[in-house]
Amino acid sequence: MEEQASTSEASSSSSSQQQPQVQPSLDDCLDLCIGERDEQKLAGLLLVTKFCNKDDHASIRKVYDALRPQFLHRLLLTGMGKGSDVGGNNRDVYLQLSITVLSAFCRVPQIAASENMVTKIPLIVETMSKEPGSPIIEDCYEYLFLVSTANEEGVKTLYKSGGLNVLASQLMILPDGSHMIELAMRLVQIIVIKLPSEIVYSEHPTDLATVVSAVAKQFAVLQNSLKFEALHLLSAILSNRYSAPVYDALCLMGNDVWSRNMQIGIVAILQNRVAPSHKLQALFLAECVISIVGEGWLIGEINLTGSQVSLPADRCILLVLESSRVEIAVLLNDLAHLKYEASKASSNRENILVKQRNLGVAFSLVEKIIKLISSFGGEESAANAVISERTFTKIISGLNETIGAVLDYLQDAKEHGQMKGNDLLAAVRVIGSYLAEAPDACKDKVTELLAYMLAIEGEDELRPFYSICFLLPMLCQITLKTGGCKILASSGAFREVVGYLIALIEQNNYTSEDNGSIFLACDTILNLLLKREQIKFPLDDPSFIRLLVALSHWAESMDDVSIIMMASSICSLILDLTSEEALLNHPDFISGNISSLSKLIERSFGMCGQDLISDDAKAEVDLFQIITSAYSSWADRFPRIRQAIESSGSFRFRHVS
Repeated sequence: MEEQASTSEASSSSSSQQQPQVQPSLDDCLDLCIGERDEQKLAGLLLVTKFCNKDDHASIRKVYDALRPQFLHRLLLTGMGKGSDVGGNNRDVYLQLSITVLSAFCRVPQIAASENMVTKIPLIVETMSKEPGSPIIEDCYEYLFLVSTANEEGVKTLYKSGGLNVLASQLMILPDGSHMIELAMRLVQIIVIKLPSEIVYSEHPTDLATVVSAVAKQFAVLQNSLKFEALHLLSAILSNRYSAPVYDALCLMGNDVWSRNMQIGIVAILQNRVAPSHKLQALFLAECVISIVGEGWLIGEINLTGSQVSLPADRCILLVLESSRVEIAVLLNDLAHLKYEASKASSNRENILVKQRNLGVAFSLVEKIIKLISSFGGEESAANAVISERTFTKIISGLNETIGAVLDYLQDAKEHGQMKGNDLLAAVRVIGSYLAEAPDACKDKVTELLAYMLAIEGEDELRPFYSICFLLPMLCQITLKTGGCKILASSGAFREVVGYLIALIEQNNYTSEDNGSIFLACDTILNLLLKREQIKFPLDDPSFIRLLVALSHWAESMDDVSIIMMASSICSLILDLTSEEALLNHPDFISGNISSLSKLIERSFGMCGQDLISDDAKAEVDLFQIITSAYSSWADRFPRIRQAIESSGSFRFRHVS
């Protein structure tokens, strides 16, 4: 084939010298392409590359049919050094010619979709891996993109051939903003979108993390339409439900360059006039990045790539908060219209689900900002060095406005009789997050809606549970004061907290996170019971009898001192609301429960008597004082419990009637 190429080139040169005025026609090319000898086909190809218009699909198709796939395949193999004729010194020429011609042929969709083109993908990928800096790389990208978009088997073959690994490695070295990097990004997006995510993400987390790092740079430095292509690709990779392995791989990277590039790109999107869909996608991306590197990403000086200019350290957090606030206001308004005013068409249902998903992302960002500023003023807070009091005031103002809008949305839902919905539950969650840090914020609205918020259920819940969990930190704080206890008592909201606590301790598989919620609920109920004489409190409420039984049985299998003391203190205070006779006549109480209560109170006395409470365990000491004080008050009204406790060896405290 090497001699044939030399003969063809010499013949072509001689002809050109003799008749310089003659221009080859398409028919001349076709005559050469259908020739029997390879030198004729090569000469035809050389002519085609010089005068055939790449957009003239009809002419390209004629040339392709004339050459036949077998010759093109042999030419490619020869250029790769795999053919029967290894190509000698002309191997690079053959390789460049074959890939250039193949790329040109694939501009015709029918050719690109053919099996002949799909089967060449592994050879093209191999060429790219061996020739990363070669001038043929751009044609390789063209070929892979055209074939992969024309035939679904193309993208599958690209993936199986190690294409994602090659794309990831080359994205790091391709020129910024080049056509090649654009094609590489689109190829990755095709793989991520069209192939099963559970396979791609589990098999190539490191490659995808490398892609994220490389594309994040483009997202930061580019100021053209390719910036939005980068935004779409980054969002597609990081917002996938199977992206956890990619998050882990990004965490293992030895630097934060990729996350800072993300910050530069996101800030550029949020502070400029772009389509609302782009801003929303930037917020999605911000939420993903924070989930990986933490809330501290929101603050810090931003040094713009290729510029001496830097942006203030608070620019990112203020932009994210303001954009989230606006997005939340718009989405809540749209959801209210779709749910309460628009028709019940299936398209509306789909629209509602999309808006609820978007709302969840905006809520998540607000929660992350709340978490960050909650550390403001702490000794080890990174926020102290960069967030001024003025900025802090702006953030609080924005959060107050956002929470106010969310409360208005819940008020509207209440008036329409809506008690169930993931959007309502998400609203309660973001409100609870903020009120945990600022329990007196929006006080009038919160007081009015408290009982309603505690009764809200998620789509898959059979009864309220998570809504109570989200509001517990706030409830625990407000019940430290008499005013908060009055709100809980007058609204009847305390019953929801009691029911939540019973549900938690009666399940057998609760986690350490549940353990924290248990103590929050216990503290809230304890605060309420301690102020029972200062508030209008229903002393005979049956929910407390059920809690009395549940706590006494739950504590039987526990050895933790704090659990025993907390359960015993609550039970002691509940017993002070009634009498043994009244308890035994209550439908939710049986005589056997007296024994469980006696053992619980006895164990708490025993723990103190055996010095199981350490000197620095102030909480347990305080609880023990509550138990002994309550016991002195009700012991005469519970003769069976008193006899069981005082006859035990653990009782060392004299009771005065």
